Amino acid sequence: MIVAFSITPLGVGEGVAEPVARAVKVVRDSGLPNRTDSMFTTIEGEWDEVMDVVKRAVDAVAEVAPRVSLVLKADLREGVTDGMTSKIESLESHLS
Repeated sequence: MIVAFSITPLGVGEGVAEPVARAVKVVRDSGLPNRTDSMFTTIEGEWDEVMDVVKRAVDAVAEVAPRVSLVLKADLREGVTDGMTSKIESLESHLS
């Protein structure tokens, strides 16, 4: 599965980079394929391992924020590996 998610710490003021960095560190330390951009972090793996990482990322932010917002979008497709890369390659081939 591929999950794109965004964690927003609430009640910490305007600057949220440090709390968000805590979440991204959890994702990067997981060893699962992942990518972070200005809006979402995307992670790929099996359901249980991906959802565990998302939970741990939320928990890391909750350690420093009194309230946490989570937006999550998932693509569940059996038998697909390296979907984060192959989906982009397919798109790019149609743009060429």
